[in-house]
Amino acid sequence: MQDQPDERPQATAMPPAAPVDAPDPPEAGEALPAAAASAATRKRPPPGERRVQILQTLAQMLEQPGAERITTAALAARLSVSEAALYRHFASKAQMFEGLIEFIETSVFSLINQIATREGSGAQQAHRVATVLLQFGEKNPGMARVMVGDALVFEHERLSARMNQFFDRVESQLRQSLRQAAEEAGSTTPTVDAQALASAITALIVGRLQRYTRSGFKRLPTEHLEPALQRLCS
Repeated sequence: MQDQPDERPQATAMPPAAPVDAPDPPEAGEALPAAAASAATRKRPPPGERRVQILQTLAQMLEQPGAERITTAALAARLSVSEAALYRHFASKAQMFEGLIEFIETSVFSLINQIATREGSGAQQAHRVATVLLQFGEKNPGMARVMVGDALVFEHERLSARMNQFFDRVESQLRQSLRQAAEEAGSTTPTVDAQALASAITALIVGRLQRYTRSGFKRLPTEHLEPALQRLCS
């Protein structure tokens, strides 16, 4: 009998940045005329593609252990463009960070919705939510710094507020799943039980992501995770 494919939702990693303004190479043995070569050098990606490249590069710069505040000048230099070129696609650096937060929100809550649909047990739902969220942070170190606020310390306060709301939504989903688990276990106080455990699991998630970023990405957030979640989600 062949093994069945694993249909559980997988944590998403942001794709690597594509080369910026790289012209297509000529076919082997084909000379590229001077005029064509000049046009190829000036070739620019479509606006949507350029925005993605900017966000990918920002995320990569955040992956450097001990990285301090990233300036638009440093980001432009990494992309080999002017700062004015960045502002043609984003009105401000805060808007660039908002683009990263949108990627985090879309990726994580898409996974959470899959879990809620596929997992019948409330305890298993909570277990999987915590696991995929930590896996996401582990696969996206730069995003993990945004999630715990380390990358947002010197940025606009609305960015930190938005990440706080992100974890509030995660905790709300955990409460819903854990209330179901408490009811399944016959608890007489399912709401109270769910609130306490959801708060503890959310704190575990945030704490492990913080340790990951502040250890220079050496202490993996999924390390020894199963025993802890078995205790909290059972």
